Amino acid sequence: MCGIIGYTGNKKCVPILIEGLRTLEYRGYDSAGVTVANSGELVTVKSKGRLDDLENKLKSQDELTGTCGIGHTRWATHGEPSDKNSHPHSTSNLSLVHNGIIENYAEIEEMLISAGYSFSSETDTERGAKLVDMFYKKSNDPIDAIKNAISVIRGSYAFGIIFKAHEDTVYAVRKDSPLIVSHSDKGGFIASDIPALLGYTSKYYRLDEGVIAVVKKDSVSFCDTDGNSVDQKEETVSWNVEQAQKGGFPHFMIKEIHEEPEAIRKTVEPRIKNGLPYFGIEALDGCKLSSFEAIHIVACGTAMHAGLVGKALIEKLARTPVNVEVASEFRYRDPILGKNDLVILLSQSGETADTLAALRLAKSMGVYTLAIVNVIGSSVAREADSVLYTWAGPEIAVASTKAYSVQCALLYLLAIRIALSKKMIDEQTASGICSSMVEKIPASIEQALKMNDAVRDVASKLVSSEHLFYIGRDIDCALCTEASLKLKEISYIHSEAYAAGELKHGTISLITEGIPVIALVTVSKVCEKTVSGIREVRARGAYTVCVATKELAEKYDIPCDEMLVLPETDELLAPFTAATILQLLAYHVSALKGLDVDKPRNLAKSVTVE
Repeated sequence: MCGIIGYTGNKKCVPILIEGLRTLEYRGYDSAGVTVANSGELVTVKSKGRLDDLENKLKSQDELTGTCGIGHTRWATHGEPSDKNSHPHSTSNLSLVHNGIIENYAEIEEMLISAGYSFSSETDTERGAKLVDMFYKKSNDPIDAIKNAISVIRGSYAFGIIFKAHEDTVYAVRKDSPLIVSHSDKGGFIASDIPALLGYTSKYYRLDEGVIAVVKKDSVSFCDTDGNSVDQKEETVSWNVEQAQKGGFPHFMIKEIHEEPEAIRKTVEPRIKNGLPYFGIEALDGCKLSSFEAIHIVACGTAMHAGLVGKALIEKLARTPVNVEVASEFRYRDPILGKNDLVILLSQSGETADTLAALRLAKSMGVYTLAIVNVIGSSVAREADSVLYTWAGPEIAVASTKAYSVQCALLYLLAIRIALSKKMIDEQTASGICSSMVEKIPASIEQALKMNDAVRDVASKLVSSEHLFYIGRDIDCALCTEASLKLKEISYIHSEAYAAGELKHGTISLITEGIPVIALVTVSKVCEKTVSGIREVRARGAYTVCVATKELAEKYDIPCDEMLVLPETDELLAPFTAATILQLLAYHVSALKGLDVDKPRNLAKSVTVE
């Protein structure tokens, strides 16, 4: 959530700040602003709306020639989207941008009012900026001011700060919100995420919590809150700026759907050794897996839906009970965890606030934790007992697609490994599934992508819908939850996912003439039951779309208005091709409606606040 960029160097900073903010648009925002150290003054320009609105405002200003500045895209939490609530927030001494939430802002406000401060915005961030200012007035030392301010603040934050009296320097500090620092011959940078820096360097530091970065045009240094110099590990980006661009596709989302076959290959193939899953982690490759009596998969949104797929496979193959829990509920409901339980945390960014909090809770209870994340060195990855990286590459669109597919793929491998360790399947069976995952999943997804025109044709018949339902049984029901989320988040069509057997327990009262119902049919043992559900909704006038495997479509007379037949593959692997088709369907509905596919309203890529 929110995007932070900071630069100090020899070039005018405004174009660099705007360019950096554009690369961070996928994080979601409703206003934007910059502050530039300009001829001995801090000049702040900010605007509600898109970056184009900010740029138009900047054109009406006198040219800002300063070479040090900070920028921000805001996603409203405290206070409505407006010019006054936009970041940066400034005083006569400093300007500050912030990603996160200051939980004790009211307490800080009282402290500042007693010190003679007043406020022009509704934001917690302005209170944070003026708290730093209050301490700075006492010492005239930026590091001392930052240190004292963060000792008072409770909550999450990534701060980028510039001071009037230190106009060539950007200061940064973080807690529970992502922030990276970089330096090259092109200057010094801070940013919320790697894409903002790719045009300038492939090297970066992922700032540790509580470490203050001092970024100058010719150097970068780090210190702890006692002012002692500390080292930070320099990392290298494994992908380039071209990979973070659209590559000829009209939107990042459709580009990333087309990247799924290769993403799955990169995630699965290195984890197969002698035909069996191998993770290179003693706890996952040895006997420890067999000791886990229950598994808890904790995640949010799309990652949680991948967890539902993982639950189905682990329980099917390993006969081990699995609970899938929403991270925001898990952390507050006083969960019951046994000493022989495993908690798996799923997060694309590795910075999801609720998932990170759930991880810390599980660790405090002495439970073994495994992170499945895409971002190397992210908070969830660093703090879990073990981590498996999905290696999906950059995912820019807010609506997750390939990250979901590779999370499912890793959970499949984990299910096989657990089943082997508990002797629920033999090595021959496990090797057969692994071989199919390597050879058949990417190939079947590539075939599914060739159905693009047929999927778009179906989508064209859904664009005017106000309500829509997905139904399925068994693992199809898990897939429906993700399909429904994908549609609603980018097309703004209200949709719901239901187990097909639940229709007659209430939901069927909502089925009226012409309402679309998308039925997923990939599980042979419940196919006839799902077909009965389809007949029920058709009898009440529903417009039905069926997504079915080739085998089941040929074997059963499935009643529907539209049929999308999946490429032939093993039934166990059908969820991957089905997911691709359902992602394409959501994409085309949104694109045909002329919506902002990659940056849907009110949403952010990484939810780093509660």
